Amino acid sequence: MRDMSIRFGVVGTNNITDWVIAGGRQDERFELTAVCSRTQERADEFAAKHGIPHTFTSLEEMASSDVIDAVYIATPNCCHAEQAILCMNHGKHVLCEKPFASNADEVRNMIEAADRNDVTLMEAMISTLNPNFIAAREKMKDIGKIRRYFASYCQYSSRYDKFKEGIILNAFKPELSNGAVMDIGIYTIYPMISLFGRPRKIDADGIVLHTGADGQGAVNFEYDDMNATVLYSKIANSFLPTEIEGEEGNILIDHIHIAGKVDFIPRVPTGQGKSQKDVRETIGAPLEKSEYYYEIKEFIDLVTEGKRESEVNTLDTSLATIEVIDEIRRQLGVTYPADRK
Repeated sequence: MRDMSIRFGVVGTNNITDWVIAGGRQDERFELTAVCSRTQERADEFAAKHGIPHTFTSLEEMASSDVIDAVYIATPNCCHAEQAILCMNHGKHVLCEKPFASNADEVRNMIEAADRNDVTLMEAMISTLNPNFIAAREKMKDIGKIRRYFASYCQYSSRYDKFKEGIILNAFKPELSNGAVMDIGIYTIYPMISLFGRPRKIDADGIVLHTGADGQGAVNFEYDDMNATVLYSKIANSFLPTEIEGEEGNILIDHIHIAGKVDFIPRVPTGQGKSQKDVRETIGAPLEKSEYYYEIKEFIDLVTEGKRESEVNTLDTSLATIEVIDEIRRQLGVTYPADRK
């Protein structure tokens, strides 16, 4: 079964789809057989670019066809749940781009549809399937009792320049369930929940733009024996690494969204005459394949082995993450039209 190819259809023809296709083609079991776009012209253009044999302008028609086994969804956030459920109702497995959906109610509906139709459903979160993040997770046993998680992902968006000119692009449109926490804040929150579970307390602050979308945020989380802090922004840059702080040492990750370098720094007892530089150990390694290969491989493994859920990118992690984001949005006063459905 592991050698069986999986025929994919893709929905959404933006840059992220290009990157996922490139990563998928590093797995010989990945077969791209269909694309769905809003216009035939765009579908034909994308199909020619990637050598895709079948084009559709109706997701219903693609999902009900016999030319695909699975669907990768990379449309606006507000469309994820409806499109994923439609595909699963036609018996297709679904790999859905992050964030999984607009809110927790939609995610619950997606999980119920996956269970009802006996299909595989997974959120396309690359961070936690990255081999360097996995190395960091495995090394946590050596840093003693963990006391703090800190993560930062702040990247000034080129779309913010347009925003300041009065041109509102999709990234800052709440009607599409967009904003900083959904776009890049999730990269700091999802790994935290994957490692430590649901926090017991959330305290969020941030900047909400005049469109109603958030531009940046700072969130403190409380756990039983530790704290966590995340920073995210689409209107300012930061170059801070992610750090997991334990009583016996620290783990540093250069970029939480795509871990390229991971260091372990054991605590040096006073009086040993050593510095952090003397004991610092790099535990990660340069990625051998595209960062998107690892999520495609995980998903194909699940489908070919008849498994319905990843043990890493679990459905509960996806649900807990969006529940946390819902609470952050509530505290910031950010609402989406999808919340009123």
